Amino acid sequence: MATLYITASEAYSGKSALCVGLGKRSQRDGYTIGYMKPIFRVAQCLGGQRVDEDAAFMKQVFGLQEPTTTLAPICVDDMALEMAMQGRGKNVLQIIETAFADVSREKDIVLLEGANGLMQGFVIGAPPYEVSRLLKARELLLVKWTGTRDIDYTLAARELLGKSLLGVVVNAVPHRQMEFVKDVVTPYLNKKGIKVYGVLPQERVLRSISIRELAEAVNGEVLCCEDALDELVENLMVGAMRVDSALSHFRLKANKAVITGGDRPDIQLAALETSTKCLVLTGNLHPSPIILGRAEEMGVPMILVSKDTLTTVELAERAFYQARFHEPRKLARFEELMEENFDFEGLYTDLGLK
Repeated sequence: MATLYITASEAYSGKSALCVGLGKRSQRDGYTIGYMKPIFRVAQCLGGQRVDEDAAFMKQVFGLQEPTTTLAPICVDDMALEMAMQGRGKNVLQIIETAFADVSREKDIVLLEGANGLMQGFVIGAPPYEVSRLLKARELLLVKWTGTRDIDYTLAARELLGKSLLGVVVNAVPHRQMEFVKDVVTPYLNKKGIKVYGVLPQERVLRSISIRELAEAVNGEVLCCEDALDELVENLMVGAMRVDSALSHFRLKANKAVITGGDRPDIQLAALETSTKCLVLTGNLHPSPIILGRAEEMGVPMILVSKDTLTTVELAERAFYQARFHEPRKLARFEELMEENFDFEGLYTDLGLK
């Protein structure tokens, strides 16, 4: 059996996506897959139990039989941290080891979705490298590309993990930098003994959110077209310009949400003339019946919020940054990117799998 601990350079780097891409391809190649997220921070209530959303999703995607509470056994919320600092915390490593024994039974590959970075988990006595060593795993580092500073982080990770670090995957690379990362960064890391298994390009659809998620993020009221709330929004634009430049401005981006004041019917109409997925109206000002009717005719939801435009934009941008992966269209596209840009055979060989 091979155990792969997937950690990342920062939050929202794409660990869950990488787990799905690796797991589904491995299943197609005939391997039996296990999954575990030893430590998680944000819980949701499911069947009266506090569970991790990613673990519940992976259980469904991979067809796993183990309970979600076994797939993600340790919730590290503020109370758990306080108890650990007071010396009243759980024996986290023992709980993880027991859960892993169940998760790994009769599996060829176990994917461990690890922490955001290598500096988490010290308070509870379970830093990432300690969990990885306990479970006899090799680490795969996922780096969300932000620039050359990521190279330093990767080299630092190698110093901390040593030969246990299997390699790295570079994710979300802007298309204009793909050549640099492939032709300069990858050979450099290889010379340093760090294998690069994949360089994945940035993809707008993977950073998109549904109209429903956007409405929830801004605490908005949906005024029309509720049947279109599962459509994906890829871009965000603010309508605060003069009306004579609005149309050309809105044509710059497709599949967008436009946030504008509820008192700007001219901007609202201009947005509806372009590739707009939804309109977010701020200031708790309802649209005119004419504009609402036009939006219904075009199938464009209108969302009413009580907050001002600046606050609404901040909430919307945060929702885009924290975009979740649990959406079929995103899954399909990421799998395509993995097929095109990831060395699966090299990974199998390095894990000692036939």
